[in-house]
Amino acid sequence: MPLYSQNEWTKYVPSDIGEIEICDVTLRDGEQTPGVAFTKEEKIDIARMLDEIGIEIIEAGFPATSQGEKESVKAIASLGLNAKICCLSRAVKSDIDAVIDCGADMVGLFVGTSDLHLKYKHKKTQDEIIDCAVEALEYAKKHGLIVRFSPEDGSRTGLDFLKRFYRAGEAAGADYVGAIDTVGIMTPATMRFMVSEIRKTVKLPVAVHCHDDLGMAVANTLAAAEAGARQLHTTTNGIGERAGNAALEEVLMNLRIQYGVDKYDTTKITELSKMVQKYSGICTAKNKAVIGDHAFAHESGIHIAALLENDRTYEVFSPEMVGGKREFILGKHSGGKALCYMARQMGYTLSEAETTQVLCEIKRLSELKKSLRRNELKDLIDHVVGQKFTTSEASTP
Repeated sequence: MPLYSQNEWTKYVPSDIGEIEICDVTLRDGEQTPGVAFTKEEKIDIARMLDEIGIEIIEAGFPATSQGEKESVKAIASLGLNAKICCLSRAVKSDIDAVIDCGADMVGLFVGTSDLHLKYKHKKTQDEIIDCAVEALEYAKKHGLIVRFSPEDGSRTGLDFLKRFYRAGEAAGADYVGAIDTVGIMTPATMRFMVSEIRKTVKLPVAVHCHDDLGMAVANTLAAAEAGARQLHTTTNGIGERAGNAALEEVLMNLRIQYGVDKYDTTKITELSKMVQKYSGICTAKNKAVIGDHAFAHESGIHIAALLENDRTYEVFSPEMVGGKREFILGKHSGGKALCYMARQMGYTLSEAETTQVLCEIKRLSELKKSLRRNELKDLIDHVVGQKFTTSEASTP
């Protein structure tokens, strides 16, 4: 049986992506989630797991923010991971020095470029901000760093100025340029256009960084990849500022299923998700795609009956692909086939009368907004079977 279903509609709307790499920013943008602060040890655990999955670039932090942050990044950079270690930096010499001191491989250099940022944040003209960014870029390159040259709030920046910004970065030796949707305003169509225009403007690989303010981060990230973006930014569980970032688990599984990218060990996704939930204190929704508690949970009797015949009938991919587990939960919509299957798994063979009695009780409980998982079902069956046995004993002369 195949591990996942293929999207047959792609034969009508062909979409291809070139060489891609993931830059996971859980340890930097993810930690900017309100109330989240990872310890050095927690950051190391997460970085190791990301490396085991095969993530090519780990954005380990923003070392200029604090001495503790700097020490954490330095510790990760010294682990000898396969992944390149990246840090965030403003276009400020002291920020870049902090990155250099950490022993990082790459710096994500950013300045605000939208009219809003120029007027209210930087209080600089367009020419002044380009000069500032280029000076910082040249300093970083002089010290041997790989440089990603990014316009913060690029998605609200005029196209003509963006093109000037990118050309200046290319001329000064940038290694990447960023398509940055800082406030999550883009759609897949506008993201495709943006990346296409960047690629017409410069020959450098494009990195895409999407926020989820309108729920489009993953879709926009994939659209950018289809338009030729190479470096895709993600966070585990989609954590991050405000509504978060493009979720790593969703991006990886879409890359595998929609585009055939199979270079990542997705079997560790659920383990990583639980680790980040524990360390961040941010729990995911039960119906969260890929890693939610209900991602592979089924209650409908019709669904369960079909799943017992073929897993793909109601699951687009196998839970084993992400280190997850399928679960049948009995409730209002469950039927006898599902009940008998779960009972057999626990060593019970129910008669038709027992099945009817247990189902009636399940449906009664469901009206009280109560669904039954495996251990609760066992208690119910024991009660019904035990009650029948006691009644039978009592009627024996």
